[in-house]
Amino acid sequence: MTTKVFIISDSVGETASSVARAAAAQFPNENFEFDRYPFTQTTSLLDGILKRAHRQKAVVFSTFVNPELNKFAKEVCTQDDLLYYDVLTPAISLFKQQTGATVANKPGTVHNLNEGYFDKIAAMEFAVTYDDGKDPSGFLKADIVLLGVSRTSKTPLSLYLANKGFKVANLPLVPQASIPDEIWQVDPKKVFGLTTTPEVLNDIRRQRMIAYGLNPESSYSNTEGIKLELDYADKIFKQIGCLVINTSNKSIEETATLIMESLELDVSNE
Repeated sequence: MTTKVFIISDSVGETASSVARAAAAQFPNENFEFDRYPFTQTTSLLDGILKRAHRQKAVVFSTFVNPELNKFAKEVCTQDDLLYYDVLTPAISLFKQQTGATVANKPGTVHNLNEGYFDKIAAMEFAVTYDDGKDPSGFLKADIVLLGVSRTSKTPLSLYLANKGFKVANLPLVPQASIPDEIWQVDPKKVFGLTTTPEVLNDIRRQRMIAYGLNPESSYSNTEGIKLELDYADKIFKQIGCLVINTSNKSIEETATLIMESLELDVSNE
């Protein structure tokens, strides 16, 4: 049986979506289907969505900063026996109680086009420009430099960190290829070596070959060849003196947090 989850907000609904999905992840044997309804800013539109939720017996998560919309949603859900979770109001009330300040009640405030927003865009552009060592000059401009053999999550990690506002450049390590001179000029504290186990890397590469419609039994996915690549990368890491992170059992988020904590960067930078 699939549990329907309605995520309703007078902004984009990202916060409610994150909370709902994080909670659902604690029930790995259950099926959840998420429907997001952003920019719901009138009671007539909200009423229609809640009627649909009632027909589908959905659980409702909301982030309304407009108190009238929140009140309306609560009343309708109570009347229709819908489970309703107001994500934002308790936190707003807590801060109001602590600070005594007036609540803005303005949707989308967290997504304002401020300086931090444009820093993120610039960091994303930087990550794309200096991905895979395309321009070695990027290593000297970067906040973070990632090194590792193919398929150790360098690019997705670069983009994740860029979304946090950090300029990231990465370089694939290949035994036959030379290391750019710029790498040796970077502060080792800014450099991070990404490694994994031969078994995990073999599986990832085989799946990639299959996805491309190619023969998975190739030199690219050969276990002995992979071991040589990882040994070569480990030697480079030792020469640089950088922190090495084994990504085999870590999510992108976990690896990024280790990097940011090592550099004493703001891990909550949004």
